[in-house]
Amino acid sequence: MNSTARTFMVLSIGLLLGVSLAIGQGVLAEKEKAAYTPIPLSELRSLTEVFGRIKQDFVEPVTDKTLLENAIRGMLSGLDPHSAYLDAEGYKDLQVGTTGEFGGLGIEVGMEDGFVKVISPIDETPAQQAGIQAGDLIIRLDSKPVKGMTLHQAVGIMRGKIGTDILLTVVREGVDKPFEITITRDVIKVQSVKGRTLEKGFGYIRISQFQSHTGENLAKQIAKIREENNGTINGLVLDLRNNPGGVLNAAVEVSDAFLEKGLVVYTQGRVADSELKFNATPNELLEGAPMVVLVNGGSASASEIVAGALQDHKRAVIMGQRTFGKGSVQTILPLKNNTALKLTTARYYTPSGRSIQADGIHPDIELESIKIASVENQSGVRIKEADLAGHLENEVDETDDQTNSKTKTSKDTEKVSLAQSDFQLYTALNMLKGLAILNNKK
Repeated sequence: MNSTARTFMVLSIGLLLGVSLAIGQGVLAEKEKAAYTPIPLSELRSLTEVFGRIKQDFVEPVTDKTLLENAIRGMLSGLDPHSAYLDAEGYKDLQVGTTGEFGGLGIEVGMEDGFVKVISPIDETPAQQAGIQAGDLIIRLDSKPVKGMTLHQAVGIMRGKIGTDILLTVVREGVDKPFEITITRDVIKVQSVKGRTLEKGFGYIRISQFQSHTGENLAKQIAKIREENNGTINGLVLDLRNNPGGVLNAAVEVSDAFLEKGLVVYTQGRVADSELKFNATPNELLEGAPMVVLVNGGSASASEIVAGALQDHKRAVIMGQRTFGKGSVQTILPLKNNTALKLTTARYYTPSGRSIQADGIHPDIELESIKIASVENQSGVRIKEADLAGHLENEVDETDDQTNSKTKTSKDTEKVSLAQSDFQLYTALNMLKGLAILNNKK
């Protein structure tokens, strides 16, 4: 073993012995003491031997900093798909991402079998506009195979310079062979909450990502919808489809907005700091109006917290497809030199104690994502009562009848348009109207 490797081994063992001494002096909590295991000297010897071999025999010189950072990345990437080492640039990107503006393609990604898997495209971004879908596997970035890259390296390539193109080679379930999609990088500005009135009294809120200001933006959108409907909301569709998650506290705030009391979510981990409980507070924003929540396979993490809480409290009907199944919590642990660890420290559970990890939220009503087309009456013009000779006239004034006819035609056109553009939302609206009718009869 050369002198560099020996020095590294001595420093490593000395550091660990220092930790051992601290444990003996009672610095760590009792729970941490119980989990402590002896120093793995044999494994440390293997590590220092590899370190020395690389320094001595690798075809090109490698700095100690590069080797040690790669060793840290390797330790974390081997734990689970979500733990990672964030260098200064990666840490900065993470902080910027939670505020809603950053550069790139506009996709939330993870790793699966060595390839980049799309968890969800972000609304109104280059990736969504180019046709990227949740569940896509990216196997090449320009001419570079993804296999062998870390997630950090792959994301670094995808970000690139604003205005430049990148060619993605994609594998998609149901498509026979890989295909290519060209996407132009752009500044990604995420407006996490949008809302509108679907029909008189019935609102629609779309949350594309959970950011630090999502809770307060949600309250503003609900107030806007209420104002548009003369102070009354008869029902609300909350759309969490293809929402990859985000800030845990934002998910709690959104859930709290629709609950009066009770547990929203709780987390459990190995250390005391990871065991948290979040409870709802009074002043529910919808005043008990019925809700439908739309989810799909791209709904992950914080989205699943909200859907799970509202489902367990029987506050909303969950419609769509089974969610992604990310039931773990990542904690950002800042290090020196503006770097950080993103480490999985806990699992989260719905109020009834369900773990979503690798299972997801199962909707109350399964609803596939399909498209419908307008079908003309194949048997020609259908005869109605008004077409029969000698039919009785309606007592409604003719002027009123014409007005009602025009209004009805306009509404029918809007319904057909919504059914064609978003069948799941159309079905959710119909479900919501039914719930509102039942609610008014109580």
